[in-house]
Amino acid sequence: MNYWLLKSEPSTFSIDDLRRAEDGRDHWDGVRNYQARNFIRDMAVGDLAFFYHSNCPQPGIVGIVEICRAAYPDFTAFDPQSPYYDPKSSPEQPRWYMMDVRYRQTFPRLIGLAELKQHEALQALPLVRRGNRLSIMPVGEAEWHYIMSLAGEEG
Repeated sequence: MNYWLLKSEPSTFSIDDLRRAEDGRDHWDGVRNYQARNFIRDMAVGDLAFFYHSNCPQPGIVGIVEICRAAYPDFTAFDPQSPYYDPKSSPEQPRWYMMDVRYRQTFPRLIGLAELKQHEALQALPLVRRGNRLSIMPVGEAEWHYIMSLAGEEG
């Protein structure tokens, strides 16, 4: 199993939006960065990810989701009406991918970015490195367990 961190602006799509979705499941679309796209292609069904609220008054990790469908072409790239439209992407030759996620849990408290930066054990986490703005990033197993302990959770 691999671990990930997925960022979303809560005004666009929050963990509560996912929780309320049918079966607590939805697609994760609109990724338009090649490195983040490659991470999507590396994800497998059953992988777990932290759900991170970004670009808001208190950014931080708010809960956990599970990858429930592996990478497939991001159909929003083919729709000229979509803000994620890419005329260079087609169903025959897609440039962009999405995956489906399922809500697992919301933490009792937000684990904020400022708090995450204070822990020496998390200094290798891409999220806390200066200038890293990727919306999807890997999380090492040791960092995953450490953050889970901050959340008061096991494992």
